[in-house]
Amino acid sequence: QVQLVESGGGLVQPGGSLRLSCAASGSIFSINAMGWYRQAPGKERELVAAITSGGSTNYADSVKGRFTVSRDNAKNTVYLQMNSLKPEDTAVYYCNADIVLRLWGVGDDYWGQGTQVTVSS
Repeated sequence: QVQLVESGGGLVQPGGSLRLSCAASGSIFSINAMGWYRQAPGKERELVAAITSGGSTNYADSVKGRFTVSRDNAKNTVYLQMNSLKPEDTAVYYCNADIVLRLWGVGDDYWGQGTQVTVSS
């Protein structure tokens, strides 16, 4: 059984910072890409940032220069450092990971439960 557990969400003023963490646990052989998505009320879920096992990154245009995604492969953990937060960043943030459970297996998508980020004065 694989679980993704997120932490670090909360309420922050515009211009502030938050750091999200997501740890994967369970019978994991390896993890390919890990990343963060977000969903605001009335909107579709969108990719925020992703990182491969080798460290290559991809960002949504709306967060480039403000957000940084990183990972600790030894801890099966992905982070999202969010700086210069704006009210439009308010959303539920979901961790995602492409996880391989056994040798020669293929990766499957796993999701965290979501963590609320609210940017408001």
